[in-house]
Amino acid sequence: MTYRAPVKEMMFLMNHLAGFEKLTQLPYFAQEPIDLETVEAILNESAKLSEEVLAPLNWISDQQPSHLTQDGVVTSPGFKDAFQQYVEAGWQGITHPASYGGQGLPKIISTACQEMANSACLSFSLCPMLTDGAIEALITAASDDLKSRFIPNMISGKWTGTMNLTEPQAGSDLALVRTRAEPQADGTFKIFGTKIYITYGDHDFTENIIHLVLARTPTAPQGVKGISLFVVPKVNVDKDGNLTEKNDVQCISLEHKLGIKGSPTAVLQFGDHGGATGYLVGEENRGLEYMFIMMNAARFGVGMQGVSLAERAYQKAVSYAKERIQSRDLSGSTGPVAIIHHPDVKRMLMTMRSYTEAARSLAYVAVAASDAAEHGEDEKTRLVNQSFYEFLVPIVKGFSTEMSVQVASLGVQIHGGMGFIEETGAAQYYRDARILPIYEGTTAIQANDLIGRKTLRDGGATAQAIAQQIQLTENDLAKSDSTAAKVFLVHLQEARQSFEKVVGFVLNNTKTDIKAVFAGSVPYLQLCGLTLAGWQMARALLSAEKLLAQDVDFYDSKIKCSQFYAQHVLSQVPSIARSIIEGGAITNAIDAEKF
Repeated sequence: MTYRAPVKEMMFLMNHLAGFEKLTQLPYFAQEPIDLETVEAILNESAKLSEEVLAPLNWISDQQPSHLTQDGVVTSPGFKDAFQQYVEAGWQGITHPASYGGQGLPKIISTACQEMANSACLSFSLCPMLTDGAIEALITAASDDLKSRFIPNMISGKWTGTMNLTEPQAGSDLALVRTRAEPQADGTFKIFGTKIYITYGDHDFTENIIHLVLARTPTAPQGVKGISLFVVPKVNVDKDGNLTEKNDVQCISLEHKLGIKGSPTAVLQFGDHGGATGYLVGEENRGLEYMFIMMNAARFGVGMQGVSLAERAYQKAVSYAKERIQSRDLSGSTGPVAIIHHPDVKRMLMTMRSYTEAARSLAYVAVAASDAAEHGEDEKTRLVNQSFYEFLVPIVKGFSTEMSVQVASLGVQIHGGMGFIEETGAAQYYRDARILPIYEGTTAIQANDLIGRKTLRDGGATAQAIAQQIQLTENDLAKSDSTAAKVFLVHLQEARQSFEKVVGFVLNNTKTDIKAVFAGSVPYLQLCGLTLAGWQMARALLSAEKLLAQDVDFYDSKIKCSQFYAQHVLSQVPSIARSIIEGGAITNAIDAEKF
């Protein structure tokens, strides 16, 4: 079975949910207007690359992972050539500023393109995603000298970028970072330390790799307030951007992993031979602030990986279900039929499809808000969109990735025993999906962020504003005479009311019983994901009803998928709310030593 990019679905979301035309009217994008026909042409070209070049590499990379040699990392067969095709076509620079060699297009376009690459071959697509994040961090925080020296070659794809946070003793707790940076007379720093779990920390795609590294200077205060950010190239670069001598950075091993085997996950050693040359990004001791730019980009990107893997697992399961002949149809067929005719298989497929469409819808709306926040005309509108986007980032990351594991598992289940056999390929999506709720901040970290930074910090203002927007959609549902809209209205109202109750619980109880509140942090994230994605499915349903006559097959399927989501998925929200509000005490009732 081959991958087929859901371009029609992507265009529907851009046009009817994400407000693409409004984005193109912003002054930044209006300078060189882009219409929906052009966008569709871009997506079709991206689909061609993903379907024909990247997708065939997915199984190969799982069977023949990247490996370390004396000369460095050699990537899976076909990866290097595919990367050259990717960058020569300009995909690395699609959203970055034209002043550095990019195309300056809205991020929502690159999000759709990146989704396709993720679905086609997740192991491959991790390298461009991290390079994008590194570019964003440098554009935001680096000096003009560092920008001109490094960014153009990263946008062109001549060089790639990485993110270096984790150390053997410092995982999610970055206060424990020990990598040190010693200042030199020429203004550079010597970097010493070990970084682990560095995605594409070494590879054979390009002549240079630009590492963004968190480290401490000698006078840095303790904790996260004493962390600085440094550019540490694999090969040193002079003032004019020319390569000089190799830097003191070594890939000493690669991790052997459950999934995404084609992506080299490196252990990097800095400074074994006198110190790696590094350049301070921005001001000392503000490194974590700058790195969060890259981390937020990566977290959203990983959320999209969840959508992408779910889409690929769904397509695989549908293909198998149409081919696998087994048992009679319950309606009285005289002979065995394809399993797609069996009600429980349809239930599983509809669960996979509705989860995937819902998570994609939420992510596309989120990234459109990011575009509006970055390029909006007035400050108030920018701030509203920024708050909305920031509220959604941990949800997109946490909800979409947890969803992908469930969807990939259902894909294996639909295959039955053949799903447990590697040769069918269904198991690879399950294995690949399992890292997504872990890297770039576990689901628990996303949930803590959602409570601490996104709900409590503004006194629930953003959450309450979202609830008001959902009510407006409820009003629109109430105006429809369709059965689907009436059914959705009941479940969306219950979900929104549950959302409001839980937000109130968080606001009212954090100071008096913080452990009870945080015992429900991940369920709170899940509740937010189900509710807000359901909101987007309701909007999609209403748009599909209006457009039904234009394409009956596509829009009727969308209406049915939305109703299924309401009745089978969104309906879970009230019980999750009760577990959050009532279940914190029992979660914390057993002493740690009694486990």
